Amino acid sequence: MDTEVVAEFESSLRRLDVGRTKTTTDGFDDALADVVSRPAVGAPLPFDGVSLPDEVTVSPTPAELEASATGVTAASFAIASYGSVVIRATPEGTEPVSLFPDRHVAVVRESDIVPGMTEAFERLGEEIRAGRDSAVIATGPSATADMGSLVRGAHGPKDVQVVVLTDR
Repeated sequence: MDTEVVAEFESSLRRLDVGRTKTTTDGFDDALADVVSRPAVGAPLPFDGVSLPDEVTVSPTPAELEASATGVTAASFAIASYGSVVIRATPEGTEPVSLFPDRHVAVVRESDIVPGMTEAFERLGEEIRAGRDSAVIATGPSATADMGSLVRGAHGPKDVQVVVLTDR
């Protein structure tokens, strides 16, 4: 893993006021517990050695989604120069889980952090050609200043946390 790319990603997250935690698979449960507020919903995580705890409702109903404080999803990859995470659509409802709760916790593998948009578009192209044709590129908390002062959480989460799984 390119440590400069990871350092740039962490710097971008700081600039966006996004919380970040770096952990191994062994420390994942504790790292997740530190950033999840209950009630929490999530989508299954596709990473070896980690899973969501029982307290996180997987494949939530619309009512559970609306009542949730935190949504936990996997990020297909992250873009270091922007501090963005790419959340692809899944049948389990990853997109709503990442957008509706006030806090979004994105989990990404360290090896899935790409330097910039050129690499991101190359990777997105691969995913689209493989039939995965919908993804959200999320950069920090949702915010708008359309009506004057800055408002967070107008069109998505007010708070974003990223958990980076280090590679062994």
